[in-house]
Amino acid sequence: MPLEEAVVVAMENIANNEGIEQQVSDHPRLKGKNLSFPKLRRNDSLEMESRTFPTFHSKGRGMTTILQLAFQSIGIVYGDIGTSPLYVYSSTFTEGIKHKDDVLGVLSLIFYTITLIPLLKYVFVVLGATDNGNGGTFALYSLICRYAKVGLIPNEQLEDAEVSNYQLELPNNREKRASKLKSNLENSHFMKLFLLFATMLGTSMVIGDGVLTPCISVLSAVGGIKQAATQITDDQIVLISVAILVGLFMVQRFGTDKVGYCFAPIICVWFTFIGGIGMYNFIKHDATVIKSINPKYIIDYFSRNKKDAWISLGGVVLAITGTEALFADVGHFTVRSIQISMCSVTYPALILAYAGQASFLRQHGNLVSDTFYKSIPGIAVVFVMTLTSALLVLIMIMIWKTHIMLIISYVLIIGSVELIYLSSVLYKFDQGGYLPLAFAVVLMTIMYVWNDVYRRKYYYELDHKVSPEKLREIAANTIFCRIPGLALFYSELVQGIPPIFKHYVANVPALHSVLVFVSIKSLPISKVPMEERFIFRQVQPKNLNVFRCVVRYGYTDVRNEKEPFEKLVVERLKEFIAEECLLSQKMLQNGQIDENSNVDGAHEVGDDERLQEAIEKEMEEVEIASRAGVVHLIGENEVIASKGANIGKRILIDYAYNFLRKNLRSSGKIFDIPHKRMVKVGMTYEL
Repeated sequence: MPLEEAVVVAMENIANNEGIEQQVSDHPRLKGKNLSFPKLRRNDSLEMESRTFPTFHSKGRGMTTILQLAFQSIGIVYGDIGTSPLYVYSSTFTEGIKHKDDVLGVLSLIFYTITLIPLLKYVFVVLGATDNGNGGTFALYSLICRYAKVGLIPNEQLEDAEVSNYQLELPNNREKRASKLKSNLENSHFMKLFLLFATMLGTSMVIGDGVLTPCISVLSAVGGIKQAATQITDDQIVLISVAILVGLFMVQRFGTDKVGYCFAPIICVWFTFIGGIGMYNFIKHDATVIKSINPKYIIDYFSRNKKDAWISLGGVVLAITGTEALFADVGHFTVRSIQISMCSVTYPALILAYAGQASFLRQHGNLVSDTFYKSIPGIAVVFVMTLTSALLVLIMIMIWKTHIMLIISYVLIIGSVELIYLSSVLYKFDQGGYLPLAFAVVLMTIMYVWNDVYRRKYYYELDHKVSPEKLREIAANTIFCRIPGLALFYSELVQGIPPIFKHYVANVPALHSVLVFVSIKSLPISKVPMEERFIFRQVQPKNLNVFRCVVRYGYTDVRNEKEPFEKLVVERLKEFIAEECLLSQKMLQNGQIDENSNVDGAHEVGDDERLQEAIEKEMEEVEIASRAGVVHLIGENEVIASKGANIGKRILIDYAYNFLRKNLRSSGKIFDIPHKRMVKVGMTYEL
């Protein structure tokens, strides 16, 4: 970025008051712009914690866009729940239909299950708990992390709350119950671990379910070919299903937008067919099944079948397979688009389909086993639903401050239904239900190992970080020469300078003319806008040309930027220097320089030309250093268990974590760092 342009950007960012306001308004690039300067003092918050959460108001979308997204969502969100009619009744009546009215009892169960869980719970309640439009278990956890300090890594900063999509829309009323829950969560290490564990388990369950559910859906759909071509064997059906699944997963790389437009017409036709056929069967065979809307038939069904009825719930719950996708995939669309597509297309089509099948089975009960082979009970689905309800209750109490009677009603109605279904599917654990759980356990183990050792490493660096006094001593030491160039020293430590720097200078007695400590930080939000991604602070005294930079990412941000990472850092650094010069001038004019500010008073009050020259001089030093060459210094931290550690800790750190680390992409690949200009600095941490 040219120096003149960087100065203009800095002026746009910070100026609007006497003196500097006049200087800015007179600038030819900024005439007519309404500029503001809300803060004069800048504290070094890279050593502080976040404490405030301002209100954020999101922008809406036009109705045309919402309807387009609603159409696309049909092709992405409802594939699993839409194909459930293929196998629900056969999976429920595994031993055949023993009583004619059992069909009414199961239809009543299906009707109320679909109405309470996908429609009432997810569409009208859970979708209100999105994280800036993103859903899923991790989104619920991120909301709680932003409202209460339940994170296990102490890297919160004041500036985090200033990110535009970080804030929460909170009710105005303050309740003692919400404050007490918030305080209990923040003060309990056990609850922090429990929330993290629950989030990892829920995320792993969704992935585990995603491995099996598409297989079941495609296999059951292809199984219908046997009705028209009886010569086809089960092995051939499996091969056809595998080919279809491979094709489906291959087209996913083209993106949600293209896949949605491609599959939306197909799924719409599917819903039209199953709804139309359901209406036909309803009219032709037995229209009296409409009386199953009376929950009395559920009671009668359990009275007749007792334990068998409870076990059969493992089949009924397949009617809501894929419901979590309503929440997990909302980030690709919008809340309103999901609500429209569910209420206008999916829900009525499913109800008609199940009602039509029930009408048919009332006349042909002996054909129930031909619908589809007995499928695996999809356990992960119900578990994730129950976990979502638990996290949602926390949000209701602590963030939404919902009336206690509504919370109790939600727990009694929705919670009890999900727990009953969970107990039923767990009964069939040994009949295949262990598969998604096995996937989840493996994934959760990987997540836990990485998270636990990462926290241990972070606390080690925090305890052994280089003090500002030590850094000034190192930089001022005459044995160290300053060589031309700009060095980017990467670390994960946000609050300070990592100990590996001290190890580096002990072996290489040379420092580049400009040194930037780059810390990579993940925020509990989905995305961080590019213009809000970088935080810079300068290490005093200014003549050292040492800076600290925190680069913040959301959990869905892609770290390979369109521009080279080093170019972004240099550009933002220039903007920061210009802002600091203007800030220093402003504070001098207002007499606000004191020992607590991050300005050393090096700039004197002067006219526009002198200020411009001062800014360009400091930025020129960065420009010259970057032209001399940018070097990327990456810490290669080898972690081992400390001497005397127990066997569990040694296995965790020395084997499990180090195995994962060796198979992880390196920082160089993540940030597209040129290999020729990357220097790795090794150090061993005993944890």
